[in-house]
Amino acid sequence: QFGPDRLVIGLLLAATQVSAAGPAIPQYDPQLHLGVATCAGSACHGATRPFQDSTVDQNEFVIWHQQDKHSSAYKVLLDERATRIAKNLGLESAHTARICLDCHADNVPASQRGKRFQLSDGVGCEACHGGAEHWLGGHVSGKNTHQDNIEAGMYPTDEPASRGTLCLSCHLGNKDRFVTHRIMGAGHPRLSFELDTFTAIEPAHFTVDEDYIARKHKPNNTQVWALGQVMAVELFLDTLIQYDHDQAGMFPELSFFDCHACHHSMKEPRWSPRETSGLPPGTVRLNDANIVILASLLRTHWPSAATELKSMNRNLHTATKQGMASARAAAEQMRSALPNISTQLRGHEFTAADSRKIALALIDDGLKGEMSDYGGAEQCAMALSATLSTLEAAGNIHQDSLKQVTSALDPIYLSLEDEDTYRPEQFLVALSEYRIAFTDNR
Repeated sequence: QFGPDRLVIGLLLAATQVSAAGPAIPQYDPQLHLGVATCAGSACHGATRPFQDSTVDQNEFVIWHQQDKHSSAYKVLLDERATRIAKNLGLESAHTARICLDCHADNVPASQRGKRFQLSDGVGCEACHGGAEHWLGGHVSGKNTHQDNIEAGMYPTDEPASRGTLCLSCHLGNKDRFVTHRIMGAGHPRLSFELDTFTAIEPAHFTVDEDYIARKHKPNNTQVWALGQVMAVELFLDTLIQYDHDQAGMFPELSFFDCHACHHSMKEPRWSPRETSGLPPGTVRLNDANIVILASLLRTHWPSAATELKSMNRNLHTATKQGMASARAAAEQMRSALPNISTQLRGHEFTAADSRKIALALIDDGLKGEMSDYGGAEQCAMALSATLSTLEAAGNIHQDSLKQVTSALDPIYLSLEDEDTYRPEQFLVALSEYRIAFTDNR
């Protein structure tokens, strides 16, 4: 399980099974992974410029190779920082350690690596789209529909829930791969993720045009964001419940807690009361940013669920002061309520009007101080971007107004530019100004 010296070894074989929630993520699928080179031909996805008469641009490999940080995920394991982290953890090297490779490469078993497969390709095509053994032929021939490819083993990254499961497995962690406080103490950066924003900055190696919509569907930014929030809360709680806290010694596993509750300058006071935690100053707080954001979302359409979630969040925070056994029990209580919330979110088609209501709820809760912690402020900023993108896609905001509102987002992101020098008051001023711009421009 999760002991400090057995970080992610244990349940990998069980993860190869297809769960009720969807297909196994690509690292644990049973297919042969053929390698990035299989997709990189100029007549496949390696064209230097988009094809004019194709349903896809066919330059996807070039975009990945030149612009996508996933293509260099393995290479960073060879740099000075990774070498230092590995040394601090007592590992021989980062580029050979499973706990690093599981997220920095397509680390499938040797028996599932094709002749052209290279671990050094990093997070390549099949790390996201699944082993191509059974779907490549029909895919290349053009005979397969998208659904045919999915049925043959391609991972459905176009579906927000499946994409969220895949992305969160590394960018937040799960029972099999998890960035512990020990790993961060050795030098690994803090993890941060939001499904819609990270999808947008991938960079996208697809174009949402008529062909895309016909083959798949038209994305809804607010829908993707909302689903990503509830999935992040589910995964956070699942991991908190499953983690073997007794192996952590005197302290619980601190990666579940808000980094900045401890790691901040002592020269200036930063603490302020929060209704959703109910904790006094000097208390280490759980990293509940996604829970707080989800509560703001719920109160626009499902106020009783929002009230229940906020109450359970306070109970969870209180339970951490009593010990991790109590925290686990409180987490289980909250987790049991999430399936209903998830069902409501999945079944709701978020309109432009919904997006406006959600944005205002986020802003108002933020101005009350509920998102003044760095993690909460960060999630709030990305949420506002997602809701604004929905308004833009729906043609629900005039182009001149869009420019003004988008410009008003810049100071919010600027206040978050450096987590070490973050000042909540700067974020709140920027958020207040954004509210004025958002309500004045429609």
